[in-house]
Amino acid sequence: MFAQRFAYHAPVENVFWVLLPGFVAVASGMLVWFLMESRMEVRLAQEKEKLARERCAIEVRKAALEGAMEPSIQAAEERARRLALEAFFDDLRVEQRHYTRENRALAQTRKSLVLQERIYFRSLPLSDWIEHEIALENESDVQRLVREMTVFDKPVVSVAESPTPRKALA
Repeated sequence: MFAQRFAYHAPVENVFWVLLPGFVAVASGMLVWFLMESRMEVRLAQEKEKLARERCAIEVRKAALEGAMEPSIQAAEERARRLALEAFFDDLRVEQRHYTRENRALAQTRKSLVLQERIYFRSLPLSDWIEHEIALENESDVQRLVREMTVFDKPVVSVAESPTPRKALA
């Protein structure tokens, strides 16, 4: 009977000893896989924390720079607008011509000075001829009258020299 038992258990025991190392290998492999997975999650969490700190530091620096740069950006924009406006005004010019006109009515001759002006932007006329007429006396200075009558050629206040607008107090 002992021999029968021994013979009966021998194949199961052999199978057990053959499968046991395979089972141990699979179990230890799973254990190593779970340990490595948890280590990688910890490492990933540390990297995310480091990245969040760096992003926060960058945002703080960016906000500080924007706060410091805002007035200089506004000043640069104002200067660019002023320079563009001055360049525009530099491209404006006035064409002027004048002549004397004699009106004869019955026994009387009346002399008048006619001044015509128009505004140009580069080579494009912006206005029609604007005509001014003033009666001349016998000995009047024509050049002085032309300077006094002109509309567009009077000294214009420069944008740079203009006073800053002030807000009305409520």
